[in-house]
Amino acid sequence: MPARDFFHSVMRIGPVQIGTHRDRSGRTKHAAACTADDCGWSADYSTQTAAQLAARTHRCRAN
Repeated sequence: MPARDFFHSVMRIGPVQIGTHRDRSGRTKHAAACTADDCGWSADYSTQTAAQLAARTHRCRAN
């Protein structure tokens, strides 16, 4: 049975949300995802600092 994958500790930086989750191996990951309708950008990072930097520097192509 696969591990449950759900987000917690969600924060918002501009149009990007950062959430913490555990991957299938049980490691903690930090995901950054743009919430703009036509953007679709998202990425996983091993540290929250990296996810925050990506969120601050993201240039949404939907705008």
